[in-house]
Amino acid sequence: MAADSALHHPHIHALYSDHHGWLQGWLRKKLGNAFDAADLAQDTFVRILAAPDHTPEKQGDWQLSEPRAYLTVVAKRLLANLYRRRSLEQAYLDALGAMPEPLAPSPEQQALILETLQEIDAMLDGLAPPVRQAFLMAQLEGLGYAEIALKLSVSERTVKRYMAEAMARCILLVE
Repeated sequence: MAADSALHHPHIHALYSDHHGWLQGWLRKKLGNAFDAADLAQDTFVRILAAPDHTPEKQGDWQLSEPRAYLTVVAKRLLANLYRRRSLEQAYLDALGAMPEPLAPSPEQQALILETLQEIDAMLDGLAPPVRQAFLMAQLEGLGYAEIALKLSVSERTVKRYMAEAMARCILLVE
């Protein structure tokens, strides 16, 4: 952590000093990889530092009664994101491997497609399950709102609301 950040966030600095080594060891056991563990441990503290409640104006007497439990929750979320990203990347690479070589996209196109897939995944992850399900039914299966309403056992008006929410999220992601 930068020295000026530590001065503005003394409790986070103490949290980092007291628990970074432990967190990195815990992640190393989970991942079996010291490099990924170091990255995720650092990302955990960056996430905590970037949280709106930890700005110098709002920090006040911010302290944790169970710091390792809190760090574990944040790290588990980052770990789940890592696994999901890797799973998505592997599925994409498998699909590429199944394509005839002349049809395969260039390495630059592959990188752009993978980045787009990760953005879509992040967008979908932020939606409530029924909203995500309705969106996927419309986009991937080509179902109309009435068909989606029947499958989800909701009204067509609810499906319209779900789709509006999903589309609004897509627009925010693009901007």
